[in-house]
Amino acid sequence: MADANQDTFDGDLGTDRSAVWSDRIARASHFSGVRLLIAALLVTLVAIYYWKDVFITIHSGEAGVMFYRFGGGTQVDRVLGEGLKIIAPWDTMFIYDLRVQETKHQMAVLTNEGMTVTLNLSIRCHPEPDLVGLLQKNVGPDYRNKIVIAEVESALRTTLGNFPMRDVYGSQRAVIQEAINQSLEQVQQKFVKIDGVILREVMLPDKVRDSVEEKMIQKEMLESYEFRTTIAELESKRRLTEANGVKAANDVINSSLTPNLLKWEGIAATRDLAKSNNAKTVIIGTGPNGLPIILGGEKQ
Repeated sequence: MADANQDTFDGDLGTDRSAVWSDRIARASHFSGVRLLIAALLVTLVAIYYWKDVFITIHSGEAGVMFYRFGGGTQVDRVLGEGLKIIAPWDTMFIYDLRVQETKHQMAVLTNEGMTVTLNLSIRCHPEPDLVGLLQKNVGPDYRNKIVIAEVESALRTTLGNFPMRDVYGSQRAVIQEAINQSLEQVQQKFVKIDGVILREVMLPDKVRDSVEEKMIQKEMLESYEFRTTIAELESKRRLTEANGVKAANDVINSSLTPNLLKWEGIAATRDLAKSNNAKTVIIGTGPNGLPIILGGEKQ
C-alpha cells in the first residue's frame, strides 16, 4: 500500500515538474519574442534615422567623393558615378554637380586713372570629372567663390589697371577678353574648367556716364551735320556738272547753227505745217533772213 502511494506521489511530482518547466519555457519564449521585437524596432529606428546617411543616390550629371573616417580620409583617386550607393553611417560622401553652372557676379575695377568701373559678369564653369577628389581635398564644395570668382577678379583687376577708362568703356570687348583668357588659364590649373565669362554690362560712375553720353550726343550731331554738308556738296557738284554738260551741248549746237541751216529748218517746218489738216495763217517774214510765221488753230 505504501509503495502504491509512493508511486502516486512521484507521478504527481513529475507532473508538477513538467508543468513548471513548460511554464518556464513558455515565459522564456515570450520574453525572447519581446526582446526580438524590441531589437527589430531598434534596428528599424536606427535604419530610418541613418537612412539618408547610408543609402545615397548620385543623380544624373553628378559625381561622389568618399571620406572614410577610419579608412584613410578623402579618396582622391576614386570618383563614384551615378546610381544608388550604400555606405557606413560614420563615413561621408560629398556630391559634386559636374554640369555647366552659371554664376552671375558683379565687381568693381580701377583704371590707371583711378576711376572705378563696375562690371556685370556671367561665369560658366564646371569641375573636372577626374579631379573631383583633389578638388574636395584641396578646395571644397565652395570652389566657385574660393577659386573661380577670386581668380577671375584678380585677372580682370590686373589687366584693366593698365588701361584708361576711355579704352575700357570704348573698346571693352578686346580688353575684357584678354583678361578672361588669363583667368581661364589660371583657374583651370585648380581642378575647375571655365567654359566662358560673358561680360553682361559695363557701368561707369554717374558723372562720367553723363559726360560720356553728352559727348556721344555731340558726336552724333557733328556726324549728322557733316553728313548733311557732304550731301549738299555732292548735290552742288552734281548740278555744276549738269550745267557744264548743258553748256557744252549748247556750245556744240551754237557752233553748228549757220544762217543757211536755220533758213532750211524754217522752210522744212513751214512745209510740215502746210501739210497738216489744221487751218493756219502764214506770215512771210521780211528781209533777207526772214522766215515765214504760221498762225492757225485746230480744224473744226
